[in-house]
Amino acid sequence: MQPPKIKLFLDCADIKAIRDAAERPEVAGVTTNPTLARKAGVTSYIDFCREAVTCGKPISFEVISDQPPAMLREAKKLASLGKNVYVKIPVTDCEGVSSAAVIRELSQEGVQVNATAVFTLDQVWAVGNALQGGAPSVISVFAGRIADAGVDPVPLVSAASVACRAFGRSIELLWASSRELYNVVQAEQAGCDIITITPDLFKKLGSLGKSLDAFSLDTVRMFTSDAKASGFSL
Repeated sequence: MQPPKIKLFLDCADIKAIRDAAERPEVAGVTTNPTLARKAGVTSYIDFCREAVTCGKPISFEVISDQPPAMLREAKKLASLGKNVYVKIPVTDCEGVSSAAVIRELSQEGVQVNATAVFTLDQVWAVGNALQGGAPSVISVFAGRIADAGVDPVPLVSAASVACRAFGRSIELLWASSRELYNVVQAEQAGCDIITITPDLFKKLGSLGKSLDAFSLDTVRMFTSDAKASGFSL
């Protein structure tokens, strides 16, 4: 199998992993969010952002406020950290009110926006219309979480790809919340420009296109080796 043409973004908030990713040609960018930052033990969000932006590759940082005036202020502060910054704006606030107006204002002012937590085609159209004609931007469809709801995300993502092409090439479609390496294949086939994958999934990239017979043999050998190493007996 040929290497995937889709752009691979690392999804994490670990500074060492981000720095390591910056040295790898197959890593095209980085995405983060407050939840990942919390899990990584980040105590100062702005200091983390200042350090992570030095990776030099496109990187998405998310605002932390829920009110439009504060979201606008935070977005501009994050954008000022570097030309490689995309600012994540959730598709709605915590009450479900659309963030389209905030997204439109930022995009028209030249802020590169990553419209995040998108789950429906209606939301794709809403944020796409808000981003159209503005700065380069990304629409992040949370395909993995859609699958967690028992819904096949591929038809929605494919339709979102068609919508993004209608909006213009300045808007890229991102497959977010990947759960397995096969999502890379699905995302590419569905017409996505970008997919985010975790550090653990990056470690498995070499498995893409591997012979299933060879994979089976490697798995059998792994079980045998681990049993011996553990001193198991029956």
